[in-house]
Formats: sequence, C-alpha cells, structure tokens
Amino acid sequence: MARDPVPAHLKKNLPPLSLYVPEPKFRPGDTVDFTQVPIPTAGETRRPEITDDAQSFTDLAYQLVRVLDEDNQAVGPWNPRLTPDMLRAMLRSMAQVRAFDERMFRAQRQGKTSFYMKCTGEEAVAVSAAYALDYEDMCFPSYRQQGLLIARNWSMVDMMNQIYSNSADRLQGKQLPIMYSVKEAGFFSISGNLTTQYPQAVGWAMASAAKGDTRIAATWCGEGSTAEGDFHSACTFASVYRAPVIFNVVNNQWAISSFSGFAGAESTTFAARAVGYGIAGLRVDGNDALAVYAATAWAAERARTNQGPTLIEHFTYRAEGHSTSDDPGQYRSAGEPTAWPLGDPIARLKAHLIALGEWDEDRHAAQDKELAEMVKAAQKQAEANGVLGHGLHQPLDTLFDGVFEEMPWHLQEQQAQMIAEETASGRPWARK
Repeated sequence: MARDPVPAHLKKNLPPLSLYVPEPKFRPGDTVDFTQVPIPTAGETRRPEITDDAQSFTDLAYQLVRVLDEDNQAVGPWNPRLTPDMLRAMLRSMAQVRAFDERMFRAQRQGKTSFYMKCTGEEAVAVSAAYALDYEDMCFPSYRQQGLLIARNWSMVDMMNQIYSNSADRLQGKQLPIMYSVKEAGFFSISGNLTTQYPQAVGWAMASAAKGDTRIAATWCGEGSTAEGDFHSACTFASVYRAPVIFNVVNNQWAISSFSGFAGAESTTFAARAVGYGIAGLRVDGNDALAVYAATAWAAERARTNQGPTLIEHFTYRAEGHSTSDDPGQYRSAGEPTAWPLGDPIARLKAHLIALGEWDEDRHAAQDKELAEMVKAAQKQAEANGVLGHGLHQPLDTLFDGVFEEMPWHLQEQQAQMIAEETASGRPWARK
C-alpha cells in the first residue's frame, strides 16, 4: 500500500489550490498606460546569418526586430535598404487597403453585405510580406490579410463581388464575405475554422520540396489561434521535415473579446513557440513596414535554401473591432488604439519617406483622395452585379459545383433532377 508522501499534520499548513485567471490591464472606462510594454531601441536587435542554426539565436524570440527609429530613419542590421520607389509602392498598397476597408465597412452598415473584417493598424503585416515574397509563393492567410491581394494588384471588383456574394462571385456564394480564394494570385481559400491553414501550408510546402520546386509557403494566424491543435501539428511536421514555410503569428493583443493573455501572452512571447520545436523564431514590430519586410525576406531566403521553417510574431494592435459583429467598447478601453506605443504603420512609413525627402503631405493627401475614388468606382462596378437583399444571385443547382474535383454520380443525378424541376416550375433560378 502506497504511503501518503505528505503527512496529515503538514497538509493542514498548505494553502488551498487555486487557478489563475488572466485579466486584461484595461477595461472600458480605464485610463490606458502602455509604459509597461517593453519597446527596445530600433536597430539594436542582431541579425543572424541565413545559414545559422535556429538554436543559436533563440534570444530573438524574446526581443523585437525594429528598423524605423524615433527620427523616422531606417537603422540597424535589419534595414532592408529599399529604394524610394519600393517604399512608395508599399505605402500606396497599405493606404489602398485602408480605403478598401473603410468603403466595405460602410457597405456592411448600409445592409449591402452581412459581414466584414477590417485590418486597420495591421496593414504592414500583409502588405510588406507580399512585397518580400515572390509572386509565385503560396499564401495561406487568415481573415485579416486582404493586403496580400491588394499588394499583388488583384482586382478589387473581384474581391467585392465575393463580399457581396453576387452574380459575379467566383465562389458562387459558398463562402462567408471576405473569405476570398484566388489561386491565380497565390492566395489559398480562407477558412472560418481557426488555423486550419497552418497544416495546409506545411503540406503544400512539403509537396513543393518533394517535387524539387523553388516555391515556398507562408501562412498567418492570430495569437489566440496558437492555442489550436492545428497550430502545433503544423509546427511538428514543419520541424521534422524542415518544410520551406513561414509561420506568421499576428499578435494584435485581442481575439474577438478576449485578450492575448488567454493564449499565453503573460507567460512568454508567441515567437517563443518556435524554440520548443527547434525552428527559427523572430519577434517583429508589426507596425514597422520595413521590419516586417526584412524579417519576411530573411525567413523566405532561409526556406528557399533548405534551412527550414521560421515563425514570426508580428507585435501589433487591432485598432478596431474584431469584425462588424463585434463591439470592442464592451470589453476594452476606448483609449487603447491611440495609445498603442508602436503607432500606425501607414503614418510611420509616410514619415520615413518624408524624412528621406521622397514624399510630402500634399502628395499623400492627393494619393488618399485618388485611392478613395478608385475604391468607390470599383464598388459601383461590383454592385452592378448585385448586393445582399437583391434575391438569389446564383442558379440553385450551382450549389453542387466546386465541392468535388469530380462530381460523384449521385450528386450528378440530384443536380439533373433539380434542373428539371426548376425548369418545369418556371422559376428563374435553374441554369439553362
């Protein structure tokens, strides 16, 4: 019979067990003070060689890669030394994303679509990465990386058609609004189930390597999604097989209504997830477009030269609600977005270009006006194909399309039966 290792008289002196429940520092009505957030000096984080072993720079998972300093200059070993033309292109893409978001947010409020998600304050995470990756590389996004498509010059009309689920929607109304799928632009179908894209990205990257290809994969998820099993399965496979993939964790401090502490942010960084798997890990200022570009380019070169995967934590902030279905005023202080110490990615890149003498406020204002008009024109063109509330936009029998690569016989029979019944009834939704 086993003995009790703790004598009864000692148990009486032990405190009762308790659980720790994370609590955000600021709630509605609180005054915000982010001085406790450690912000290292720009340029001080070292940059390892591409071929360095991941275990030799585990310290970078706990630091912060920054390039733009307080004087709006690009400094340090991570400075990608981009040309003014490239910087202006990145600035334009980020500003276009913001204009697109504003227009589509209003469209949802006007009842033209059921749902929308903005990426305000996080534009650099997707846009800078798109410029650092090759166009042929495959992206496996979450639902806040519309900047990938904008930066790859994809049609805004096509994106809006999907948001409206109208007659020109390439997905025939089968996806929720903003869950795009654009194979031609290397943009894998967005999934509403969190982090399913992670193992998919690893599988695609492994297949690319198995075929002797040169293309790599990149994938994104929010910090809360790192608690999903798919995240850890993906990291295991990527580590074991040294898959050419970049894992992007967008730590914007908040899930839909719970702060990052519920995913482990109070214990360690999200980049530290990489250390346990023996893969390269970086923590990056997600509001510094140059830092995001530099980290992505570095990780891409590692992947392309068979050095294995990299996990990048983008330290940023969700400036607005999780989606149009969310009211952040119910769970966080209204002062948080403006108090965030890493600022706004568009404003910071604009200030850098101005400091270089390559931009000015008048040109920026003119560009904002031009982009707003361009987005407005795209919206008008998309709405000519229909919006929410205008009835069924796709023939009913198209619900069978795009589900299987080769439609099984029993679905072919059901589709034929539906067409026959719809045609006989005289209803207009059968495909002729």
